[in-house]
Amino acid sequence: MQFKTLVLVGGILLLALPAASQSKRKIIIDQDARGPATTDQQSILVLLQSPEVEPLGITIVSGDQWRDEEVAHTLRLVEIIGRTDVPVVPGAVFPLINRMEMIRRWERLYGKVYYQGAWNEHKVGSYTGAWNRGKYYAADEVPPLIEGNPTTRPANEDAAHFIIRMVHKYPHEVTIYAGGPLTNLAQATSIDPQVSDLAQQLVVMGGSIAPEVDANSATANRREFNFWWDPEATHMVLCAPWHKITITTVDISIKTGLTRQMIAEIGKSSNPAAQYIAQYADEEYMWDELAAAAWLDPSLITKETTLYMDIDISHGTNYGNTLVWNSGEQPGLGEQLVHVQQDLNLDKFNKMFIDLMTRPTPHAHRVGNAN
Repeated sequence: MQFKTLVLVGGILLLALPAASQSKRKIIIDQDARGPATTDQQSILVLLQSPEVEPLGITIVSGDQWRDEEVAHTLRLVEIIGRTDVPVVPGAVFPLINRMEMIRRWERLYGKVYYQGAWNEHKVGSYTGAWNRGKYYAADEVPPLIEGNPTTRPANEDAAHFIIRMVHKYPHEVTIYAGGPLTNLAQATSIDPQVSDLAQQLVVMGGSIAPEVDANSATANRREFNFWWDPEATHMVLCAPWHKITITTVDISIKTGLTRQMIAEIGKSSNPAAQYIAQYADEEYMWDELAAAAWLDPSLITKETTLYMDIDISHGTNYGNTLVWNSGEQPGLGEQLVHVQQDLNLDKFNKMFIDLMTRPTPHAHRVGNAN
């Protein structure tokens, strides 16, 4: 009888293992992965550090830096934490239409755009580290990385086709997290209009409605970088028929902040992710980390609203500005109803971030160039 009981229990455990694996939440991480550390790489870490997540791949788009440099930073990150099994997939280098020359013309007509990401010739302002490199790099240049150059290589596939392939492979199971400009997603939905229907949901960090805290955001009004870098792509993505769109705007993200105290607390852990943060992170708003963490634990968000959202693509004074309407007021030109986060439990979010960064990385393996 004892033997039969052991066999039965063993069989149940074996059956439970695949079920546990299947219960993990599948995600594609689409990011303009400025590095090292920064809100971009740290949002990737939020998702890679969670035992609840099955990351299908990290697709890279130009934005805060040029794509190839971002790819290198991301390859180096996954080497350091031992997750080189997660493919890093190069995506769009340039926006669909927007170009530096067009923005220079816009500035002559309408005024200065403070932050322009990869187009900025000098990283100036209140930020430090990778923001203040003091030198402009062209799209095809990859400078030596301060965290060490990667030895692994990116996937031999482009981001748009990778996204298409994954949502067809796992229909209605894949969340797409977009922490940068939406060019990769616009390309994917243009090639295959089924992408938005086949995805489970879309989670976006972007847009600006009514920023209240940060002076730069307030004077920029509704011009938020991720949406502004490629307005036409933003329009295409926001007008696609997703099952659910959740937006973390500047308005809520500037209520967060990675502090030196938090970095020091994380640095007490000897785990690779923690040491990466301790060595390369700096004080900064946690724009992208909040979007990723709130997908993991929606209870972090204490207030949200639903609005119809689009972007101005008229190439006039409001080019790249976020547009929103209450239900019943929208023009009906394809704009979708989105969930807009408005407030959060900041203490709970900070605690969650510190916990994720200090724990061992799930499924990590040793890489020769990890140090």
